[in-house]
Amino acid sequence: MSTAFSLAPLFRNSVGFDRFSDLFETALRNDTSGGYPPYNVEKRGEDSYRIVVAAAGFQQDDLDLQVEKGVLSVSGSKREASNDEGLTYLHQGIAQRAFKLSFRLDDHIEIKGANLSNGLLSIDLQRVVPEEAKAKRIPINGEQPALQH
Repeated sequence: MSTAFSLAPLFRNSVGFDRFSDLFETALRNDTSGGYPPYNVEKRGEDSYRIVVAAAGFQQDDLDLQVEKGVLSVSGSKREASNDEGLTYLHQGIAQRAFKLSFRLDDHIEIKGANLSNGLLSIDLQRVVPEEAKAKRIPINGEQPALQH
């Protein structure tokens, strides 16, 4: 049984949505992260969003956020703890393995800030559409007068 399907009907009446088909292809690929760490994507207003990543056990220096070519990458890797205090785990149930999450951002989405509090990494995003990209009414000119010789 094949899971491939054609996106051609979606693009018959569309122009300039080349990246859109990439989104479908990416979504159909197997997710290699295995769902770690868990995260939420929240819509907080008309043009406001927040990504919340469960980063229990990670410090600010263990996390890295980057935006490149419209993709937000969130990665974490726990630095080796020094055993100065003679710490021995009898049970270590808090996963602190390395991770990398990627989020494709729509046009005009900007990162407004990030905050790590109580084991949750919150990344605030805002859609900022420039004036030239906003909808505008196009006037229709009437019949042009004939040229006079």
